[in-house]
Amino acid sequence: MTTESCNNDILVVDDEESMREFLTIMLHREGYRTDAVADGVQAVARLKEQAYDLIISDIKMPRLDGFGLLKHIQERSPETAMIMITAHGSTEQAVEAMKEGAYDYITKPFKNEEIRLIVKNALERKTLRQENRELKKELGRRYSFGNLVGKSKAMQDLYDLIQKVAGSKVNILVTGESGTGKELVAKAVHYNSDRADGPFVPINCGAIPENLLESELFGHEKGAFTGAHQQKAGLFEVAAGGTLFLDEIGELPAMMQVKLLRVLQEREFRRVGGTKTIKADVRLIAATNKDLEVEVGNGDFREDLFYRLNVIRLHLPPLRERREDIPLLLEHFYRDLSGQESVAVSEGAMRRILDYRWPGNIRELVNVIERCVVLGQSGELTEGALPPNLRGQGAPCPEGLDALPETGLDLDDYLGKIEKDLLLKALDRSGGVRKKAAELLGISFRSIRYRLSKFGIDPDGEEE
Repeated sequence: MTTESCNNDILVVDDEESMREFLTIMLHREGYRTDAVADGVQAVARLKEQAYDLIISDIKMPRLDGFGLLKHIQERSPETAMIMITAHGSTEQAVEAMKEGAYDYITKPFKNEEIRLIVKNALERKTLRQENRELKKELGRRYSFGNLVGKSKAMQDLYDLIQKVAGSKVNILVTGESGTGKELVAKAVHYNSDRADGPFVPINCGAIPENLLESELFGHEKGAFTGAHQQKAGLFEVAAGGTLFLDEIGELPAMMQVKLLRVLQEREFRRVGGTKTIKADVRLIAATNKDLEVEVGNGDFREDLFYRLNVIRLHLPPLRERREDIPLLLEHFYRDLSGQESVAVSEGAMRRILDYRWPGNIRELVNVIERCVVLGQSGELTEGALPPNLRGQGAPCPEGLDALPETGLDLDDYLGKIEKDLLLKALDRSGGVRKKAAELLGISFRSIRYRLSKFGIDPDGEEE
């Protein structure tokens, strides 16, 4: 009797009493804890009372046969392994049961050694699958922080910094390109702080009309302006005791920058049209995809407000700069969107996914995965499910022309595509280092920043 055997519970299901007794005695001798019932209905009732690692069941039984029991197990207890017993000459049914999810089958009459081996293998396989699930969970915990996912050094450093600053009261500025997950960073800070039980209130500063933004943030009194039919609490009040997340802070109008600065300095505010001073009991986190230092230099963002916001900066790198995280992200989002435990990705599909530059970052990756879930085969992601631009079927950058097309062409558009293609190739060759890319193209660092910005490509990435 082995220690490993003693940790396994087996249920024998057979309408023949002699078979139940034989299997029970044999399995007890092997050290397994074993129960026995006469049919599938009794087995279902027993499963409500106790979990079993393995079920050995006859196929032909009254009331509920082996196939009915197998279906029940897969719906209610999919982690339980099942072995089917079939009479000699009825192996077709047993093979069909394996297709439906049974681990294996044994044919009457059978040898004791055959049963021992099949039972041992079934339990080992179940243990291995359970260990794999636990390993995946552990990897998920190790390489995630809240809903952030990534094992790259940049993401691991970010997790460490979030843990260090979450418990503080300082203002935080989250930076990164559009679609990198800046709000997820803000939520990770909030839910790891002592304000986690308070509200997390987000607002996109660029999505609210300027004439409504003050009322949205600070609230208003009844009659403060046309249409103010009743008093309204602003988001600074709604977020009291929690965190206020100001997304796209770079879009904040100049007048609102002044008002926000005063709130940060005085930690209090008034509703529009009001005289009562209200304490601002919020933790402020702002985010932007702009270079606020450049905005300050251009006079579009207040320097004093920038320094108030930029006490701690958390930067999210674009997806193209942390490609080692893509398989992990792919697995994470595919599992969430499909409800399946895992996905098999063909070599060709993974190569396309890793080679793509992902200008839309995580947001674009999620959209692609959602498409693959709808169009692809269950549990498998192949090249055919990828959108045309990932399969290299998008409109290619035009090469040199031997002659002007009969229909003519848009010269600015044609030259723009060539310029953008060369910029991207230079960045790829230089490993994303802008200064080296500029040298490859024979232009200045300032010039490559301007050209990248012109095509909507983040010009920031290193200091001049």
